[in-house]
Order: sequence, then C-alpha cells, then structure tokens
Amino acid sequence: MTRIYLDHAATSPLRPQARAAMEQGLAIWANPSSPHAEGRKAKAALEEARERVKEALGWAGEVIFTSGASEALALGLGRARASRRVVSAVEHDAVFRAAPDAQVYAEDVALDGDTVFAVQHVNPETGTINPVEDMARVLGETGALVLSDCSQSAGKLALPQVDMAVVSAHKFGGPIGVGALLLRDFALLEPMGGHERGYRAGTENLPAIMGMAAALESGDWATSMAERAEFRAALAGDVLELGEQVDYITALTHPTMSAQALLIRLDAMGFAVSAGSACSSGTLKKSRVLDAFGVDDDQARRTIRVSLGWNTSAAELEAFVAVWRGLR
Repeated sequence: MTRIYLDHAATSPLRPQARAAMEQGLAIWANPSSPHAEGRKAKAALEEARERVKEALGWAGEVIFTSGASEALALGLGRARASRRVVSAVEHDAVFRAAPDAQVYAEDVALDGDTVFAVQHVNPETGTINPVEDMARVLGETGALVLSDCSQSAGKLALPQVDMAVVSAHKFGGPIGVGALLLRDFALLEPMGGHERGYRAGTENLPAIMGMAAALESGDWATSMAERAEFRAALAGDVLELGEQVDYITALTHPTMSAQALLIRLDAMGFAVSAGSACSSGTLKKSRVLDAFGVDDDQARRTIRVSLGWNTSAAELEAFVAVWRGLR
C-alpha cells in the first residue's frame, strides 16, 4: 500500500537540495569558532548561510541560529530586555513552556515598553493567519516588543515585520534540529556568552544550517495555489473556518466520528494526518487551541488536521477527498 503523508505541519520531509547542502556541510567538519584555516573555512560557510537565510526570508535584521523553534522561543522570551511576558491564548505549547509565568492576553491586559508580546503568525492547528504586522504597528506606539512564532509561515508566506520572529527548518523541508531567532537588533536581548555573537551557547550545527538555507531557497511546491483551493472547496462543509486561513493547513470536522477514530481509520487506509499539533495529538484532551478559538467541545472532539507540504501532489489530495467522502 502506498501511503500518503498529510502531516507536514508536524514535520515535512527533507528537500533534496537541503540534503545535498548538508552533505557539503559535513565535509566542512571544523568548528566555526576555531582560529585555524579549517575553522575559518567553516566560519565563512556559516556566515554565507546566514546571509542566504536572511535574503530568502526578506529579513533585514540579525539571525541567531538555534536547535529549533523551542530554543528560539526560549531565547527570545527568556532573554528579552523586558520584565513582562504576555502571550496570545492560541500559542503553541512551546511558547507556554518558554514563558511559564506569562499572562494570557485579554482586552484588559495593558502592554507597555516593559513587555514582550508573543503572537503566532499562522496557527498550526487551524491554519488561521493572525494580522501580526498590523498588531506590531499598533503596539509599536506602546513600546512593547512583539515576538512572532513563524514556524508555520516561514518559507511559505512573507514574514511580518516584528521585533523578533521564530523559524523552524523542518517545517519547510529543511533538516530537523535547526531553526533561528530573527531579531530587529541584538540590543533587544541580554547576552549570555558562548556562540552566535554571544547570544547562544553551543557550537553551531553547520551542516543543518546549510541545509536550512538551501531549503528556503528551494521554495517550489508540487501543487499550485489553484489545486490547493480546489482541495479545500471539495471539502466544503467540513472545513473549520476560523478567520483568514492558509491553503496548506486545514482543520476538518467529521459529522459523527471522533478524531481518534478518524486517525485510526485513516492511518489504516494509508493516510497520515493528525488531531491538533503533534505534541498533543496523542492525548484525549480537548485541544487548548480549539477551546481558545471558541470551538464547542463536541465539534472539537470530531476535528482533525490535514496539512500539505512541498511534495504533496494533486493526486494525493484527490485520493484523500475520495476517502474522506466515504467516511460517512
């Protein structure tokens, strides 16, 4: 049986261009911080990859390479020059782990120049797009810093212009275990010593960083925007519509079957999908995100996530639609 993978919001397979770049990086085996010729060669490759990442993302500020989005969030929220952390209610669990004492934003929560406000660009469970750049423009008048988790938008949408942004390579066809914290200016963070201009500890993973740069530069998808629109249109009536949404993450609600039953049935039929984000899809608890969006308990219990990636084909989407329609 040929399986069809539709869980790219959890992780996407490595692009061949990224694999080739990683192989080149493995041949540059020296530590980029070493002063000898081998180290200088590795350092040059690291800095070239940094500039490529900035150019591919359209980012004019600074880039700190990390082990992934979780570490980038921990750096941005943990070391920002501000004493208060406020986060939106629909953030990924990694945000709450990075800022366990953060306030959840509500209309009566004041934001000021001593605040870091975390708000995601694209929600990983529903595909909802937040107007982050507009929010940052308004909050700029208060002096609050805006950090946006762009794990689900980097390499797919233009990044919002914010103070800090978080990206994760394995969401867009780069390797697992590498990401970045993008900053408007290093002065936003308290330094900690070590590597990455003194703002992150640990030797840089040069092969993975080179793979990340190559993946960002290889932005082609197997499906067109029109084909992805046709996919969502074919599922009309079952799509959970929550504001403006991307075309590569779709939350689907079945009329009667629970999400857990759907995952089992679809997996047995050769389809890999999920219920919510990967870190919580194995639980039976209601999604905290769907609860924050106001989705009622019964509907949330019957909702799964289908997410597309760079190598998803139109034929695979047609096959899923046929199977989904038969699950009645």
